[in-house]
Amino acid sequence: MRSTNGLVLAAALSLALTGCGGGTDAGGGGAAPLTLPGVDEYLNAPCPEVGTKPATDKEFTYWSMWTADEPQGKVLGKAIKCFTEKTGVKVNVQWLGRKLLTQNVAPALNTDTVPDLFDQDISQVKAAIVAPGGTQPVDDVLDYKIGEGDKTVRDVLPKSSYDIPQNKDANGKIFEIPYELLGNAWWYDKAKIKDFKAPATMADLFALFDKAKSDGMAAVSQDGDINFYNAYFFTQIAVRYLGAGGLEKAALDKSGAAWTSDPGLLKSAELVEKLAKGGYFIDGWDAAKFPQIQQRWADGDAAYLFVGSWGPSETREYLSKQGGDKGIEYASFQFPQPEGATHKVVEQLPIGFAVTAKAKHPEAAKAFIAYMLNKDILSGIPAVADNLTPRADLPVPDSLKDVKAALEAPGVEHAIFMDALDGLAAGKWVDNVFYPLNNDLLKGKITAKQFIDGLAAKQAEFWKSTNS
Repeated sequence: MRSTNGLVLAAALSLALTGCGGGTDAGGGGAAPLTLPGVDEYLNAPCPEVGTKPATDKEFTYWSMWTADEPQGKVLGKAIKCFTEKTGVKVNVQWLGRKLLTQNVAPALNTDTVPDLFDQDISQVKAAIVAPGGTQPVDDVLDYKIGEGDKTVRDVLPKSSYDIPQNKDANGKIFEIPYELLGNAWWYDKAKIKDFKAPATMADLFALFDKAKSDGMAAVSQDGDINFYNAYFFTQIAVRYLGAGGLEKAALDKSGAAWTSDPGLLKSAELVEKLAKGGYFIDGWDAAKFPQIQQRWADGDAAYLFVGSWGPSETREYLSKQGGDKGIEYASFQFPQPEGATHKVVEQLPIGFAVTAKAKHPEAAKAFIAYMLNKDILSGIPAVADNLTPRADLPVPDSLKDVKAALEAPGVEHAIFMDALDGLAAGKWVDNVFYPLNNDLLKGKITAKQFIDGLAAKQAEFWKSTNS
Protein backbone atom coordinates (compact mmCIF):
# COMPACT_ATOMS: atom_id res chain seq x y z
CA MET A 1 0.00 0.00 0.00
CA ARG A 2 2.97 2.31 -0.16
CA SER A 3 4.86 4.32 -2.73
CA THR A 4 5.43 2.93 -6.20
CA ASN A 5 5.33 -0.50 -4.65
CA GLY A 6 1.72 0.27 -3.88
CA LEU A 7 0.95 -1.20 -7.29
CA VAL A 8 2.27 -4.56 -6.11
CA LEU A 9 0.91 -4.10 -2.63
CA ALA A 10 -2.50 -3.07 -3.87
CA ALA A 11 -2.79 -6.27 -5.84
CA ALA A 12 -1.72 -8.37 -2.89
CA LEU A 13 -3.85 -6.53 -0.35
CA SER A 14 -6.99 -5.79 -2.31
CA LEU A 15 -8.47 -8.79 -0.52
CA ALA A 16 -6.64 -8.02 2.68
CA LEU A 17 -8.11 -4.60 3.24
CA THR A 18 -11.62 -5.43 2.21
CA GLY A 19 -12.06 -8.21 4.73
CA CYS A 20 -15.17 -10.26 4.65
CA GLY A 21 -17.24 -7.85 6.72
CA GLY A 22 -19.84 -8.88 9.19
CA GLY A 23 -17.72 -8.32 12.28
CA THR A 24 -20.20 -9.32 14.92
CA ASP A 25 -17.66 -10.67 17.39
CA ALA A 26 -17.42 -8.36 20.35
CA GLY A 27 -14.48 -6.60 21.83
CA GLY A 28 -14.03 -6.03 25.52
CA GLY A 29 -13.54 -2.88 27.48
CA GLY A 30 -14.30 -1.39 30.86
CA ALA A 31 -16.76 -2.91 33.27
CA ALA A 32 -19.37 -3.55 30.59
CA PRO A 33 -18.38 -5.22 27.33
CA LEU A 34 -18.50 -3.14 24.18
CA THR A 35 -20.37 -4.84 21.40
CA LEU A 36 -20.28 -4.39 17.67
CA PRO A 37 -23.50 -3.79 15.78
CA GLY A 38 -24.40 -6.18 13.00
CA VAL A 39 -23.81 -5.06 9.43
CA ASP A 40 -27.46 -4.34 8.68
CA GLU A 41 -27.93 -2.72 12.07
CA TYR A 42 -25.02 -0.36 11.41
CA LEU A 43 -25.97 0.53 7.84
CA ASN A 44 -29.61 1.20 8.77
CA ALA A 45 -28.99 3.10 12.00
CA PRO A 46 -29.99 6.79 12.20
CA CYS A 47 -27.37 9.34 11.24
CA PRO A 48 -25.56 11.09 14.12
CA GLU A 49 -25.39 14.85 14.24
CA VAL A 50 -22.49 16.71 12.67
CA GLY A 51 -20.12 18.44 15.06
CA THR A 52 -18.53 20.87 12.61
CA LYS A 53 -20.62 22.23 9.73
CA PRO A 54 -19.06 24.01 6.74
CA ALA A 55 -19.88 27.72 6.82
CA THR A 56 -19.82 28.33 3.06
CA ASP A 57 -18.98 25.21 1.05
CA LYS A 58 -21.98 23.47 -0.49
CA GLU A 59 -20.07 20.56 -2.01
CA PHE A 60 -16.67 18.85 -2.19
CA THR A 61 -14.99 16.15 -4.26
CA TYR A 62 -13.67 12.94 -2.72
CA TRP A 63 -11.54 10.38 -4.57
CA SER A 64 -11.60 7.12 -2.64
CA MET A 65 -9.10 4.26 -2.40
CA TRP A 66 -12.05 1.89 -1.94
CA THR A 67 -14.75 0.55 -4.22
CA ALA A 68 -18.35 1.26 -3.32
CA ASP A 69 -19.31 -2.38 -2.78
CA GLU A 70 -16.49 -3.46 -0.46
CA PRO A 71 -16.93 -3.17 3.32
CA GLN A 72 -14.98 0.06 3.84
CA GLY A 73 -16.78 1.52 0.84
CA LYS A 74 -20.12 0.73 2.44
CA VAL A 75 -19.04 2.43 5.67
CA LEU A 76 -17.83 5.53 3.82
CA GLY A 77 -20.97 5.46 1.70
CA LYS A 78 -23.06 5.72 4.86
CA ALA A 79 -20.82 8.53 6.17
CA ILE A 80 -21.32 10.42 2.90
CA LYS A 81 -25.09 9.92 2.94
CA CYS A 82 -25.32 11.04 6.57
CA PHE A 83 -23.04 14.05 6.07
CA THR A 84 -25.20 15.27 3.20
CA GLU A 85 -28.38 14.60 5.18
CA LYS A 86 -27.14 16.61 8.16
CA THR A 87 -25.40 19.48 6.33
CA GLY A 88 -26.87 19.71 2.84
CA VAL A 89 -23.33 19.48 1.45
CA LYS A 90 -23.07 17.36 -1.70
CA VAL A 91 -20.19 14.88 -1.82
CA ASN A 92 -18.95 14.15 -5.34
CA VAL A 93 -17.32 10.78 -4.75
CA GLN A 94 -15.35 8.64 -7.19
CA TRP A 95 -14.57 5.08 -6.06
CA LEU A 96 -11.17 4.58 -7.67
CA GLY A 97 -9.51 1.71 -5.77
CA ARG A 98 -6.00 1.18 -4.41
CA LYS A 99 -4.05 2.64 -7.33
CA LEU A 100 -5.69 6.07 -7.14
CA LEU A 101 -2.51 7.85 -6.03
CA THR A 102 -0.35 6.85 -8.98
CA GLN A 103 -3.13 6.61 -11.55
CA ASN A 104 -5.35 9.54 -10.54
CA VAL A 105 -4.20 11.92 -7.81
CA ALA A 106 -0.52 12.35 -8.73
CA PRO A 107 -1.20 12.93 -12.48
CA ALA A 108 -3.82 15.56 -11.53
CA LEU A 109 -1.54 17.62 -9.28
CA ASN A 110 -0.48 19.94 -12.09
CA THR A 111 -4.05 20.45 -13.29
CA ASP A 112 -7.15 22.15 -11.92
CA THR A 113 -9.07 18.90 -11.53
CA VAL A 114 -7.63 17.66 -8.26
CA PRO A 115 -10.01 16.28 -5.63
CA ASP A 116 -10.56 18.14 -2.39
CA LEU A 117 -10.21 14.95 -0.37
CA PHE A 118 -8.56 11.55 -0.88
CA ASP A 119 -7.40 8.65 1.26
CA GLN A 120 -4.66 6.01 1.48
CA ASP A 121 -2.00 4.94 3.99
CA ILE A 122 0.42 7.60 5.16
CA SER A 123 3.51 6.06 3.56
CA GLN A 124 2.03 6.01 0.08
CA VAL A 125 0.57 9.48 0.46
CA LYS A 126 3.87 10.93 1.65
CA ALA A 127 5.87 9.37 -1.18
CA ALA A 128 3.46 10.06 -4.03
CA ILE A 129 1.60 13.24 -3.08
CA VAL A 130 3.24 15.05 -0.16
CA ALA A 131 6.76 14.93 -1.63
CA PRO A 132 5.80 16.99 -4.70
CA GLY A 133 3.84 19.46 -2.54
CA GLY A 134 0.39 18.13 -3.31
CA THR A 135 -1.21 18.35 0.15
CA GLN A 136 -2.10 21.02 2.66
CA PRO A 137 -1.79 20.75 6.46
CA VAL A 138 -4.71 19.29 8.40
CA ASP A 139 -3.49 20.19 11.91
CA ASP A 140 -6.56 22.42 12.30
CA VAL A 141 -8.86 19.41 11.94
CA LEU A 142 -7.60 18.13 15.29
CA ASP A 143 -9.73 20.82 16.96
CA TYR A 144 -12.89 20.17 14.92
CA LYS A 145 -15.85 18.81 16.87
CA ILE A 146 -16.99 15.34 15.82
CA GLY A 147 -20.65 15.41 16.89
CA GLU A 148 -20.22 13.94 20.38
CA GLY A 149 -20.82 16.98 22.55
CA ASP A 150 -17.64 19.01 22.84
CA LYS A 151 -15.34 16.15 21.81
CA THR A 152 -12.85 17.00 19.10
CA VAL A 153 -10.74 14.90 16.77
CA ARG A 154 -7.81 15.46 19.11
CA ASP A 155 -9.82 14.08 22.02
CA VAL A 156 -10.54 10.71 20.40
CA LEU A 157 -7.35 9.92 18.47
CA PRO A 158 -4.14 8.80 20.20
CA LYS A 159 -1.19 10.98 19.22
CA SER A 160 0.70 7.87 18.15
CA SER A 161 -1.70 7.47 15.22
CA TYR A 162 -1.07 10.88 13.67
CA ASP A 163 1.68 12.86 15.44
CA ILE A 164 4.58 10.87 13.99
CA PRO A 165 7.45 11.88 11.70
CA GLN A 166 6.09 9.84 8.80
CA ASN A 167 2.91 11.97 8.88
CA LYS A 168 4.65 15.33 8.61
CA ASP A 169 5.30 17.39 5.50
CA ALA A 170 8.47 19.37 4.76
CA ASN A 171 7.32 22.10 7.16
CA GLY A 172 6.57 19.68 9.98
CA LYS A 173 2.80 19.89 9.52
CA ILE A 174 0.41 16.92 9.67
CA PHE A 175 -0.93 15.91 6.26
CA GLU A 176 -3.31 13.07 7.13
CA ILE A 177 -5.96 12.23 9.73
CA PRO A 178 -6.37 8.45 10.20
CA TYR A 179 -9.64 6.54 10.40
CA GLU A 180 -8.33 2.96 10.08
CA LEU A 181 -5.27 1.33 11.61
CA LEU A 182 -3.41 -1.76 10.46
CA GLY A 183 -1.12 -3.81 12.66
CA ASN A 184 0.71 -7.08 12.15
CA ALA A 185 1.43 -10.20 14.20
CA TRP A 186 2.17 -13.89 14.34
CA TRP A 187 -1.16 -15.71 13.96
CA TYR A 188 -2.12 -19.16 15.21
CA ASP A 189 -5.26 -21.21 15.77
CA LYS A 190 -5.93 -21.71 19.47
CA ALA A 191 -7.90 -24.83 18.69
CA LYS A 192 -4.80 -26.43 17.12
CA ILE A 193 -1.91 -25.03 19.19
CA LYS A 194 -2.53 -26.37 22.68
CA ASP A 195 -0.89 -25.09 25.87
CA PHE A 196 0.46 -22.08 24.00
CA LYS A 197 2.75 -19.66 25.80
CA ALA A 198 3.78 -16.45 24.06
CA PRO A 199 7.54 -16.40 23.42
CA ALA A 200 9.56 -13.96 25.51
CA THR A 201 12.81 -14.47 23.58
CA MET A 202 13.81 -15.45 20.06
CA ALA A 203 14.93 -18.79 21.49
CA ASP A 204 11.36 -19.28 22.71
CA LEU A 205 10.06 -18.46 19.23
CA PHE A 206 12.30 -21.03 17.58
CA ALA A 207 11.25 -23.52 20.25
CA LEU A 208 7.63 -23.03 19.14
CA PHE A 209 8.68 -23.70 15.56
CA ASP A 210 10.62 -26.81 16.57
CA LYS A 211 7.65 -28.15 18.50
CA ALA A 212 5.38 -27.66 15.49
CA LYS A 213 7.82 -29.65 13.37
CA SER A 214 8.04 -32.40 15.97
CA ASP A 215 4.23 -32.54 15.97
CA GLY A 216 4.32 -33.31 12.26
CA MET A 217 3.30 -29.98 10.77
CA ALA A 218 5.13 -27.13 9.06
CA ALA A 219 6.05 -24.32 11.42
CA VAL A 220 5.53 -21.26 9.22
CA SER A 221 3.39 -20.41 6.20
CA GLN A 222 4.90 -17.70 4.03
CA ASP A 223 3.78 -16.39 0.63
CA GLY A 224 7.27 -16.00 -0.78
CA ASP A 225 6.25 -14.16 -3.93
CA ILE A 226 5.28 -11.04 -1.95
CA ASN A 227 8.44 -9.02 -1.39
CA PHE A 228 7.21 -6.96 1.52
CA TYR A 229 5.88 -10.05 3.29
CA ASN A 230 9.39 -11.50 3.03
CA ALA A 231 10.83 -8.26 4.41
CA TYR A 232 8.81 -8.36 7.62
CA PHE A 233 11.10 -10.86 9.37
CA PHE A 234 14.25 -8.78 9.10
CA THR A 235 12.60 -5.39 9.66
CA GLN A 236 10.60 -6.58 12.67
CA ILE A 237 13.76 -7.80 14.39
CA ALA A 238 16.00 -4.93 13.32
CA VAL A 239 13.74 -2.14 14.59
CA ARG A 240 14.00 -3.68 18.04
CA TYR A 241 17.74 -3.03 17.92
CA LEU A 242 17.64 0.37 16.21
CA GLY A 243 14.31 1.79 17.35
CA ALA A 244 11.54 3.31 15.26
CA GLY A 245 13.06 5.23 12.35
CA GLY A 246 16.44 3.54 12.74
CA LEU A 247 16.20 1.43 9.61
CA GLU A 248 15.10 4.39 7.54
CA LYS A 249 18.09 6.35 8.83
CA ALA A 250 20.43 3.50 7.90
CA ALA A 251 18.92 3.30 4.42
CA LEU A 252 19.47 7.02 3.86
CA ASP A 253 23.20 6.77 4.60
CA LYS A 254 24.71 7.63 1.22
CA SER A 255 27.89 5.70 1.96
CA GLY A 256 26.06 2.52 2.97
CA ALA A 257 28.41 2.17 5.95
CA ALA A 258 25.54 2.30 8.45
CA TRP A 259 24.70 -1.33 7.65
CA THR A 260 28.07 -2.62 8.76
CA SER A 261 28.64 -0.25 11.69
CA ASP A 262 25.69 -1.29 13.87
CA PRO A 263 26.05 -4.85 15.20
CA GLY A 264 22.29 -5.11 15.73
CA LEU A 265 21.75 -5.25 11.98
CA LEU A 266 24.00 -8.27 11.56
CA LYS A 267 22.38 -9.96 14.57
CA SER A 268 18.98 -9.41 12.97
CA ALA A 269 20.15 -10.91 9.71
CA GLU A 270 21.62 -13.90 11.56
CA LEU A 271 18.23 -14.65 13.09
CA VAL A 272 16.61 -14.51 9.66
CA GLU A 273 19.34 -16.83 8.35
CA LYS A 274 18.51 -19.24 11.17
CA LEU A 275 14.86 -19.11 10.17
CA ALA A 276 15.75 -19.66 6.53
CA LYS A 277 18.04 -22.62 7.09
CA GLY A 278 16.08 -24.32 9.87
CA GLY A 279 13.52 -25.99 7.63
CA TYR A 280 10.69 -24.05 9.24
CA PHE A 281 8.83 -22.83 6.16
CA ILE A 282 6.10 -24.94 4.62
CA ASP A 283 7.14 -26.83 1.49
CA GLY A 284 6.65 -24.89 -1.74
CA TRP A 285 6.48 -21.51 0.00
CA ASP A 286 8.96 -19.91 -2.38
CA ALA A 287 7.33 -21.17 -5.57
CA ALA A 288 3.60 -20.66 -5.00
CA LYS A 289 1.47 -17.64 -5.84
CA PHE A 290 -0.24 -15.53 -3.21
CA PRO A 291 -2.49 -16.37 -1.40
CA GLN A 292 -1.95 -20.11 -1.83
CA ILE A 293 0.40 -20.52 1.14
CA GLN A 294 -1.68 -18.36 3.43
CA GLN A 295 -4.64 -20.53 2.51
CA ARG A 296 -2.67 -23.63 3.46
CA TRP A 297 -2.24 -22.10 6.92
CA ALA A 298 -6.00 -21.62 7.07
CA ASP A 299 -6.39 -25.27 6.08
CA GLY A 300 -4.22 -26.26 9.07
CA ASP A 301 -1.08 -27.28 7.18
CA ALA A 302 1.21 -24.96 9.19
CA ALA A 303 1.21 -23.71 12.76
CA TYR A 304 2.06 -20.01 12.36
CA LEU A 305 1.61 -17.16 9.91
CA PHE A 306 3.11 -13.69 10.13
CA VAL A 307 0.97 -11.13 8.35
CA GLY A 308 -1.01 -7.95 8.93
CA SER A 309 -4.24 -7.49 10.83
CA TRP A 310 -6.11 -8.31 7.65
CA GLY A 311 -5.11 -11.97 8.12
CA PRO A 312 -8.24 -13.12 9.96
CA SER A 313 -10.71 -11.46 7.61
CA GLU A 314 -8.85 -12.72 4.55
CA THR A 315 -8.53 -16.34 5.72
CA ARG A 316 -12.07 -16.32 7.10
CA GLU A 317 -13.34 -15.27 3.68
CA TYR A 318 -11.34 -18.07 2.05
CA LEU A 319 -12.77 -20.68 4.41
CA SER A 320 -16.31 -19.42 3.96
CA LYS A 321 -15.98 -19.94 0.21
CA GLN A 322 -14.88 -23.52 0.79
CA GLY A 323 -18.17 -24.32 2.47
CA GLY A 324 -18.66 -26.47 5.53
CA ASP A 325 -18.26 -25.36 9.12
CA LYS A 326 -14.47 -25.16 9.34
CA GLY A 327 -13.28 -22.15 11.29
CA ILE A 328 -10.27 -20.75 13.08
CA GLU A 329 -10.00 -19.63 16.70
CA TYR A 330 -7.71 -16.70 15.95
CA ALA A 331 -5.02 -15.56 18.34
CA SER A 332 -1.80 -13.65 17.80
CA PHE A 333 1.42 -12.47 19.40
CA GLN A 334 4.19 -10.04 18.56
CA PHE A 335 7.83 -10.77 17.77
CA PRO A 336 9.77 -11.27 21.04
CA GLN A 337 12.73 -9.11 21.93
CA PRO A 338 16.02 -10.36 20.46
CA GLU A 339 18.94 -10.67 22.84
CA GLY A 340 20.52 -7.26 23.46
CA ALA A 341 17.70 -5.30 21.79
CA THR A 342 16.45 -2.37 23.85
CA HIS A 343 13.55 -0.98 21.82
CA LYS A 344 10.06 -2.38 22.35
CA VAL A 345 8.53 -1.64 18.96
CA VAL A 346 5.09 -2.32 17.53
CA GLU A 347 4.45 -1.68 13.85
CA GLN A 348 1.36 0.11 12.61
CA LEU A 349 0.08 1.61 9.38
CA PRO A 350 -2.55 4.37 9.61
CA ILE A 351 -4.95 4.87 6.70
CA GLY A 352 -6.66 8.22 6.54
CA PHE A 353 -7.77 11.35 4.75
CA ALA A 354 -5.61 14.05 3.16
CA VAL A 355 -6.64 17.36 1.58
CA THR A 356 -4.99 18.54 -1.63
CA ALA A 357 -3.05 21.79 -1.78
CA LYS A 358 -5.31 22.99 -4.62
CA ALA A 359 -8.57 21.96 -2.96
CA LYS A 360 -11.44 24.27 -3.92
CA HIS A 361 -13.57 23.18 -0.97
CA PRO A 362 -11.19 22.39 1.91
CA GLU A 363 -13.66 23.60 4.54
CA ALA A 364 -16.25 20.94 3.68
CA ALA A 365 -13.60 18.26 3.17
CA LYS A 366 -12.15 18.89 6.62
CA ALA A 367 -15.59 18.92 8.24
CA PHE A 368 -16.25 15.51 6.69
CA ILE A 369 -12.98 14.15 8.10
CA ALA A 370 -14.13 15.13 11.59
CA TYR A 371 -17.55 13.57 11.03
CA MET A 372 -16.01 10.28 9.95
CA LEU A 373 -14.47 10.01 13.43
CA ASN A 374 -17.83 10.17 15.18
CA LYS A 375 -18.18 6.86 17.03
CA ASP A 376 -21.52 6.04 15.40
CA ILE A 377 -19.92 6.42 11.96
CA LEU A 378 -16.46 5.02 12.67
CA SER A 379 -17.82 1.91 14.40
CA GLY A 380 -18.57 0.62 10.91
CA ILE A 381 -14.87 -0.09 10.36
CA PRO A 382 -14.83 -2.92 12.92
CA ALA A 383 -18.51 -3.84 12.50
CA VAL A 384 -18.70 -4.00 8.71
CA ALA A 385 -15.06 -4.14 7.56
CA ASP A 386 -13.67 -6.25 10.42
CA ASN A 387 -10.72 -3.90 10.88
CA LEU A 388 -9.25 -1.65 13.56
CA THR A 389 -9.72 2.07 14.09
CA PRO A 390 -7.36 4.44 15.93
CA ARG A 391 -10.04 5.19 18.54
CA ALA A 392 -9.41 3.35 21.80
CA ASP A 393 -13.04 3.51 22.91
CA LEU A 394 -14.60 1.50 20.08
CA PRO A 395 -15.26 -2.24 20.25
CA VAL A 396 -12.75 -4.55 18.63
CA PRO A 397 -13.38 -7.81 16.74
CA ASP A 398 -12.32 -10.80 18.83
CA SER A 399 -9.73 -11.82 16.27
CA LEU A 400 -7.95 -8.46 16.55
CA LYS A 401 -7.96 -7.99 20.33
CA ASP A 402 -4.35 -9.15 20.69
CA VAL A 403 -3.16 -6.75 17.97
CA LYS A 404 -5.10 -3.84 19.45
CA ALA A 405 -3.65 -4.58 22.89
CA ALA A 406 -0.12 -4.61 21.45
CA LEU A 407 -0.66 -1.29 19.70
CA GLU A 408 -1.95 0.30 22.89
CA ALA A 409 0.55 -1.26 25.30
CA PRO A 410 2.31 1.27 27.54
CA GLY A 411 5.87 2.21 26.75
CA VAL A 412 6.01 0.90 23.18
CA GLU A 413 7.52 2.70 20.22
CA HIS A 414 5.34 2.82 17.12
CA ALA A 415 7.03 2.24 13.80
CA ILE A 416 5.47 2.24 10.35
CA PHE A 417 5.42 -1.13 8.55
CA MET A 418 8.96 -1.94 7.41
CA ASP A 419 10.00 1.28 9.15
CA ALA A 420 8.76 3.06 5.99
CA LEU A 421 11.67 1.70 3.92
CA ASP A 422 9.44 1.13 0.91
CA GLY A 423 8.64 4.83 0.68
CA LEU A 424 12.27 5.80 0.04
CA ALA A 425 13.05 7.17 -3.41
CA ALA A 426 9.45 6.44 -4.48
CA GLY A 427 9.99 2.74 -3.81
CA LYS A 428 13.11 2.40 -5.92
CA TRP A 429 15.40 1.79 -2.94
CA VAL A 430 13.65 -1.38 -1.84
CA ASP A 431 13.25 -2.62 -5.40
CA ASN A 432 16.89 -2.14 -6.31
CA VAL A 433 18.73 -2.56 -3.02
CA PHE A 434 16.74 -4.31 -0.32
CA TYR A 435 14.24 -6.77 -1.77
CA PRO A 436 16.64 -8.80 -3.95
CA LEU A 437 19.10 -9.32 -1.10
CA ASN A 438 16.42 -9.94 1.49
CA ASN A 439 14.73 -12.56 -0.69
CA ASP A 440 18.05 -14.33 -1.14
CA LEU A 441 18.63 -14.28 2.63
CA LEU A 442 15.20 -15.69 3.42
CA LYS A 443 15.61 -18.41 0.82
CA GLY A 444 18.98 -19.43 2.28
CA LYS A 445 20.96 -18.43 -0.79
CA ILE A 446 23.27 -16.03 1.07
CA THR A 447 24.56 -15.67 4.61
CA ALA A 448 23.71 -12.91 7.06
CA LYS A 449 27.12 -11.29 6.51
CA GLN A 450 26.72 -11.41 2.73
CA PHE A 451 23.32 -9.78 3.15
CA ILE A 452 24.68 -6.92 5.27
CA ASP A 453 27.77 -6.39 3.10
CA GLY A 454 25.57 -6.49 0.01
CA LEU A 455 23.25 -3.83 1.40
CA ALA A 456 26.18 -1.55 2.19
CA ALA A 457 27.64 -1.88 -1.31
CA LYS A 458 24.43 -1.72 -3.29
CA GLN A 459 23.13 1.21 -1.25
CA ALA A 460 26.26 3.26 -1.92
CA GLU A 461 25.87 2.53 -5.64
CA PHE A 462 22.17 3.34 -5.55
CA TRP A 463 22.47 6.75 -3.92
CA LYS A 464 25.42 7.66 -6.08
CA SER A 465 23.50 6.93 -9.28
CA THR A 466 20.27 8.45 -7.91
CA ASN A 467 21.94 11.72 -6.95
CA SER A 468 24.14 12.01 -9.98
